[in-house]
Parts: sequence; structure tokens; C-alpha cells
Amino acid sequence: MVDSEIREVLCNYIDNQFNKVRIMDEFVIGNSRADIVTVTNKLTGYEIKGDTDTYTRLPLQVKEYDRHFQENYLVIGESHKKNAEKHIPKNWGILYVYMSHDGSKIELIRESEASGKCTIIRCQLELLWRNELVNLLQKNRLKKCAGKNKSFMCSFLWENVLPEKLLEQICEELFERDYTL
Repeated sequence: MVDSEIREVLCNYIDNQFNKVRIMDEFVIGNSRADIVTVTNKLTGYEIKGDTDTYTRLPLQVKEYDRHFQENYLVIGESHKKNAEKHIPKNWGILYVYMSHDGSKIELIRESEASGKCTIIRCQLELLWRNELVNLLQKNRLKKCAGKNKSFMCSFLWENVLPEKLLEQICEELFERDYTL
């Protein structure tokens, strides 16, 4: 299976797993791009490797995914089933997408383990747009940081709001993000 076929099966699978979920396609994270990101009460990254894909860029992608998401999955086609786990950390989950006689199927090979790193939330602040950071400042009744850059605003929020509250608010902002602006 190729990336686009896997992506369609994966998005249907995700839709059926959650009551409330936002699926974001080709989401920029640092120097990489996450194939799929889901927003629920946390951010989860999905890296797709179709049958013709290689692992060349995966080490850099793994670093970026681990910096930005609470959970991560490698989503693979048939050609990667035997060797996929050699290329990812043990806390990453693996989803296998394949064709059966009655259509496309997805199998959970390994469940993802949530990262307990609090610093992920700090990195997630960097994913927000300036207007979303301003929203968080207002929600938390903090000064507006007029004339300050995004980096300053992220640091200021990180220093003044509890991580659990920030995670909830980051997810709310990304869930409501309007790409028409």
C-alpha cells in the first residue's frame, strides 16, 4: 500500500476511536512534518511508511515527534511489518495497514506508551500561532506581552501556567484552529 491509501484507512480508524477528535494532515513540527496529528486531550503523532518508503528521514522525524507529542505511532504497509520496530523507540506504537479479501484493514501491532515528559508541553506552545498564544494569555489573565515575539510569549506562559492546564488549553486552541484566517 502507498501513503495515500494508508492515510485514508488511518483517518477512518482514528475517527472510529474517539468521540471528539481533530485530525490534522501534514502538520509542521520543528524541521519535520508530521503525516497525521490528532488532537484529543493530548497530541498524538502518526508517521506513515508506505510499502515503497524508506527509513532515511525517520531518525530526524522521531526526534521531532518525541519533542512535540505525548504519543506516537508508526503506521506501516506490508513491506515494513518485519523490521519496523527496529527503527523506532520502544514507547512508539505500530499500526499495520493491509488489504484483505474484504477491503483495507488496520491492525494494532504495538500500543503507544504515553510520554511523561513535561517539556513536550513547552514545545507544543511553539506549534501555536501568535493569536492563539494571545488567547492563552487572556484565558490565564496574564499580561498581553505586546511587542514581544512568540518565543517570549511561549516562555512566559510556560513559567506562569501549570503544565496540565497548558496542555488542555493547547488542545482547545488546536481543536478550534481556523485555517481560513
